[in-house]
Amino acid sequence: MKLTSLCQRVLFIMLYNSSTFVTSQDSCSSKLIQLQLPIPFETSSLLCSAVWPTHNFILRYAKASSDVWSFIFSFPLDTKAYAAIGFSKDGNMVGSSAIVGWMPSPGAGGMKLYYLGGKSQDEVIRDRSDLYVMNASFVPPTDSLGYLIFQLKTTQPSTNLIFAIGPNGQFPDYPQYNLPKHIDQTSVTIDYSKGSTGENSNLKLRRSHGVLNIMGWSIVMILGSIIGRYLKEWDAMWFYLHASIQAFGFLAGLFGILCGLLLSKKLNSKVTHHKNIAILIILLAFLQVLAIILRPGKESKIRKYWNWYHHNVGRILIIFAILNTFYGLHLGGEGSKWFLAYGVIIVVLLIVIVFLEIRMRMIARREIRSFSKSVEMPY
Repeated sequence: MKLTSLCQRVLFIMLYNSSTFVTSQDSCSSKLIQLQLPIPFETSSLLCSAVWPTHNFILRYAKASSDVWSFIFSFPLDTKAYAAIGFSKDGNMVGSSAIVGWMPSPGAGGMKLYYLGGKSQDEVIRDRSDLYVMNASFVPPTDSLGYLIFQLKTTQPSTNLIFAIGPNGQFPDYPQYNLPKHIDQTSVTIDYSKGSTGENSNLKLRRSHGVLNIMGWSIVMILGSIIGRYLKEWDAMWFYLHASIQAFGFLAGLFGILCGLLLSKKLNSKVTHHKNIAILIILLAFLQVLAIILRPGKESKIRKYWNWYHHNVGRILIIFAILNTFYGLHLGGEGSKWFLAYGVIIVVLLIVIVFLEIRMRMIARREIRSFSKSVEMPY
C-alpha cells in the first residue's frame, strides 16, 4: 500500500511542557514523549524491545485488534542518517518490505515505503510493499530523536525484522527518492507476546560464529604456520607449539562453523556459497589431521612428498578461510569497521611472514656461503 502525502509529511511537534529536557536517548524504561498531536492509536499497552542497542533503536508494538498491529520505532537523528525497519519472510533483506524515515535538517524530513527486490539500487522500489500500512507518520519530537509511527493490517506480522542505518549525510531525495545503500544492518527475531527479541541471542550467535571462525581458521592457523616454518631452530619446542596452536585453531573453527549452521537454521537464511566454502575448509582440515596421524619418519623416502602435501594443503585452507571470512562479513552486513579490522590483522600477519621469509632465506644463503668457503679451504 502506498503511503499518502499526508503520511509522508513531517509532523513538527513540541512538548506539552517546553521546560522538559529531552535527549536523543530513548529506552524501554522511558515513557513516550508527549506530543502536541495525539498518536492515532492506544499506546498504554505497547510492549517494548531494544532491538539494536548499538544504534539505540527502540521498537514498541501491540496488537490493536484481531487484524491490526501498532508500532512505534524510535531512533536518534543526530547521526544524520536514515533509519529503516524491514519485515522479512525469511530473515533476509532481499524480498522484504521496509519503512524508512529521515530528517537531514529541521523541517526537512520524510518517510517512504520500499520493496527490497534485490541488492542493486534499481531493485529497491519505492512506494511498493507487501505490507498494508495505516496511520503512518514520521514524528520528530526533538531535533535529535525520531519516531516512525504506523499500523499494519495483518493478523500476525513477520517475526523476522531487519533494521538498517544509512550513510552519513545521504538521504532519499526528491523526486526519485532513491535509497542509498545502508552502512550497517542487523536482523532480529521478535516475540510479540513477551516484549523481547531474539536479537541478543541471534547477535551473540552471529558474533560467536564470526569471532570463532576468524580466530580459528585464519589468525590462529596463520600463527601456527609461522611457528612451523620459521621457528625450527627451537628444536622440538616448535613442533609442540605448532601442533597445539593448530589443534586449538581447528577446534575453534569447528565450533564456529557449528554456530553458523545453527544461526542459518534459526534465521532460515540461504548462504549456499558460504556453506560450501566452509565444507571445503572442514575437508581440508580433516586432511591435515589425517596427515599428522600418517606422518612418515624423517628418514622415509616419501617424507619430502608428505612435507609438500602438508604445507600446501595448509596454505590452501588458510587462503579459503580468509576469503570466506570476508564473504561472511559481507553477508552479515557487519559494516566497514569489521572489514577494516580484519583486513589490518591479515596485512600485519602478511608483513610478518614476508619479513621472516626474507630473514630465513638470507640466513640460508649465509650458511651456504660459509659451507662453500670451508670446503674450498686447503688443509
